[in-house]
Amino acid sequence: MANRLGDPTARLEGRLTLNPMAHLDPIGTLCLFLAYFGWGRPVPVNTSNFKHPLRDDMFVSACGPLSNFLTAFLLALFFKLSLRFHLLTPHSYFYDVLRLGLVINLSLCFFNLIPLYPLDGSHILRGLLPRSMIPGYDHLSSYSPFLLLSLVAMGSIFQVPVLGNIMGPPIRFFSRLFISIL
Repeated sequence: MANRLGDPTARLEGRLTLNPMAHLDPIGTLCLFLAYFGWGRPVPVNTSNFKHPLRDDMFVSACGPLSNFLTAFLLALFFKLSLRFHLLTPHSYFYDVLRLGLVINLSLCFFNLIPLYPLDGSHILRGLLPRSMIPGYDHLSSYSPFLLLSLVAMGSIFQVPVLGNIMGPPIRFFSRLFISIL
């Protein structure tokens, strides 16, 4: 989307690839093994290349969660069709993989919609704010990574599922909705 809206940064840095090595973040990968939570390298976006920087940044940021949402829907469709045509049996390996893929994609969608920098939700919210509020929001955003890591640590280290309580209801709702409407 960024490339389409005028920013070739990711393309020029070789990030438009399915090769996972181009997207690995060393610290994020280490944290995945140590804290059971990790991340990849952020996709570089230079908003100064956009014709409408605020709006276009919001569109680019919405693409990540939207792609996870659509992937979850497609997995639910494949899951339902596989059950209907008896290609899967409940609790088989592939059955569990499809259900897990559905939940993981919905989890990534709703996690990335949290309006804390550097997540996509922060860029979406920033694009919706009145221009007069953006400087204050940008100032608060400098503290967001610490708040985000604290929320993650509360769940993974201290077993206080703050993020689970925030994201759990929409994940359950859409999992059930996708399976039921299909």
